[in-house]
Amino acid sequence: MAARDDVERTDDGRWIIVDGRRWRAEDPSLDGEVADRLRSHLGRARSAVGRAGSDAERRAARDRVQLAKEGLGERGDAWWELDVDARAARAAERLARLDELAPPR
Repeated sequence: MAARDDVERTDDGRWIIVDGRRWRAEDPSLDGEVADRLRSHLGRARSAVGRAGSDAERRAARDRVQLAKEGLGERGDAWWELDVDARAARAAERLARLDELAPPR
């Protein structure tokens, strides 16, 4: 992920601060390709939320956002509380589900 000028990290690396708000940081142990694919799904899902023509489409897109953020370690069980293998398995499982719901282009 490209560094942003407006983002601070906490000393422990677990959180980022954006515009004064604290957000959970992405899991730093993720394989680069897996993280890139999860971020791609996240961007496409966020875009789909805005384009949704019905409540059902919006819910489906938001569910994809949730899956991508869980895969990245930004939601769900805190990545620092899981061992590296469990984190990698979570990311792989969420990515597989996302690939089924919205196949990569």
